[in-house]
Amino acid sequence: MKSIFSIFRNGLQKTKTSLVRGIQSVFSGVSKWDESCYEDLEAALIATDLGVDISVNLVDDIRDRYQRGEISTTEDIMAVTRETVLGILGNDQPEIRHNPDGPTVILMAGVNGSGKTTTTAKLAHMFKEDGRNVLLGAADTYRAAGTEQLRIWGERVGVPVVSGTKGGDAAAVAYDAAVSAQQRGADLVLIDTAGRQHTHRGLMEELAKMRRTLNKALPGAPHEAWLTVDASTGTNALIQAREFGKIFDLTGLILTKLDGTGKGGVVVAIRHELGLPVQFIGLGEAVTDLQPFDSEMFARAMFE
Repeated sequence: MKSIFSIFRNGLQKTKTSLVRGIQSVFSGVSKWDESCYEDLEAALIATDLGVDISVNLVDDIRDRYQRGEISTTEDIMAVTRETVLGILGNDQPEIRHNPDGPTVILMAGVNGSGKTTTTAKLAHMFKEDGRNVLLGAADTYRAAGTEQLRIWGERVGVPVVSGTKGGDAAAVAYDAAVSAQQRGADLVLIDTAGRQHTHRGLMEELAKMRRTLNKALPGAPHEAWLTVDASTGTNALIQAREFGKIFDLTGLILTKLDGTGKGGVVVAIRHELGLPVQFIGLGEAVTDLQPFDSEMFARAMFE
């Protein structure tokens, strides 16, 4: 069985390779670091989507440390970068806000193609393995395939699915799922919603309606609202999170497909700009490759 750290290390290999090669190409054979080195280093950091502000500040710190004689190798640069990233991510990963008086409802949102439905199913599997009684709500009523996909996943992971009809009221499905969870004594309800762009006013209003309806079915619900974003889109993932957050009250993020991209630095950029916690990250295709986010393991996997 793979260790948790090996899952992080393997899943972030492309980002680490991109970063290491970028730094080595800048300083290989260079006897004295000059301004052109720092400009190239900044470009290499930005290429991993750490963000411009973080990259500029990091290079300023590296320049100062080099001039004071505190660092002199590419390994030193990796260590400084790791220290900076850990400082931004922090070690205070928030716990899921569980409802003490009944089922905890988690509303899942995201754009088309972000891996939201698959991620919802993987979460259901993870929580079930943790001994929780889980129920899924198929509130993507726009796509018949969306509901069917969640039903198939439900059968695969052994979790019941509450669904409606194609073109039906998504908020009604969410309501039924919350009520059913209370009747069945479920611990957790995961509501999968239709993929939507933040610019689609009608669909964004539907999310707001769903929130109000869930609160009627179960006061305080949803207890969490998580946005699933595709990390391989890099800076676009940050833009999606920023714009969704302006319209819809998010409590956390899930970044998918980190294993397939060299742009894993976007995790840091999102945390730095938005302050939203990254709850889980997708590091592969397997059900077990969806992992609770751990800033220490993330930094180690990228920079050690």
